[in-house]
Amino acid sequence: MNMIGYKRQVVAQHERVLVLRNGVLDQVLGPGVYRWLDIVGSLEFETFDLTDPELAHPHAEVFRKESSTLWNLWVETVETGEHEAGLIYLDGQLTRLIPPMSRRFYWKGPVEVRVERIDLTEGAAVGAEVMERIRRMRHRDGWTRAAAEYRAKARSAGSKLPGAEFLDNIIEEEIADHETGLLLLDGRLVGTLEPGVHAFWNFDRNVQVELTDLRLQELEVQGQEILTRDKVSLRINLSAQYRVMDPVQVRAGLPKHKDFLYRELQFGLRRAISDRTLDELLERKGTTEQEVLVAIRERAEPHGIAIESLGIKDVILPGDMKQILNQVVEAEKAAQANLIRRREETAATRSLLNTAKLMDQNPVLLRLKELEALERVTERVGNLTVFGGMESLLQGLVRIEAPKGG
Repeated sequence: MNMIGYKRQVVAQHERVLVLRNGVLDQVLGPGVYRWLDIVGSLEFETFDLTDPELAHPHAEVFRKESSTLWNLWVETVETGEHEAGLIYLDGQLTRLIPPMSRRFYWKGPVEVRVERIDLTEGAAVGAEVMERIRRMRHRDGWTRAAAEYRAKARSAGSKLPGAEFLDNIIEEEIADHETGLLLLDGRLVGTLEPGVHAFWNFDRNVQVELTDLRLQELEVQGQEILTRDKVSLRINLSAQYRVMDPVQVRAGLPKHKDFLYRELQFGLRRAISDRTLDELLERKGTTEQEVLVAIRERAEPHGIAIESLGIKDVILPGDMKQILNQVVEAEKAAQANLIRRREETAATRSLLNTAKLMDQNPVLLRLKELEALERVTERVGNLTVFGGMESLLQGLVRIEAPKGG
């Protein structure tokens, strides 16, 4: 209870108090009970909880300069240079990240404050051990896993986000085993990244990682309207498979390598088709594909791209040309069928002639043929009446004469 003209201040074990006399830092109080005679009301007391040992005060810089002896007795000042960052450990646990050219104040007392300085001139990469400690801290502090939009909303609402600076000032990129990464600092390519998880400091710099897929990829060129040498309009679909062999070379020479490949495939296909007639294209489709493949390889390989294969998927004719071509094919097939039929008829006639010659020279063979003919006839007759005997019947049907001059 304060008596008139007296002020009483109780400072708990986990607290520190700044005493301001007429707005000037006069004392810093540790745990205990204090009394002052303050008739004119010139004293002000500001209490701080050491649970959070960071001293955030709007006039901290003035106190540090004007009351340096008192200030340094109670407060530890942590500063970072132009090219260094600081990792703050409280009782051995990583808690804060201080950007370059910054100053923070921490109460001396029950919480041990340690700073680990990071030399940013040695490179943008975050060391593996440091990143492992940061990841462990993220599991402990929920804000360090919050998305950027939620952090922005919380800050705009006045919320304090301990540890969120680790997300604001570190870029992490995961590179799959079929990819390679290109590291760019302020728009300048500085190196390539192998598969894995990589982290980089982005204090006052623009850090980007461009990913390139090293797997076999497919590119379709569809609906190309092209005139052949004999003025036939065709619509052709082409498919090519390629692989990026040198991502650095691709980036240096081509702004968009897929657009480049698409245009080169278009031009190569048009050159090959326009130099051929429709018949030549249909008869030697493989030769056309090989010509386009050779041409596109000559253009792509200097830029670090390997063309694995290429093929013409579809050759689509206009409706009237399709009908004419079908009629031509139908006529060709009909002519082939007539030719085969005539060949078969000639072969059958030649076989009959040979048989007749054999029977003319061999009466027994003729007799056997007669018996075979009778057998086939009798199979279709229900009743057969023979007069004069079988010998008379046979002699009446066919007369066998001995060869002349025999």
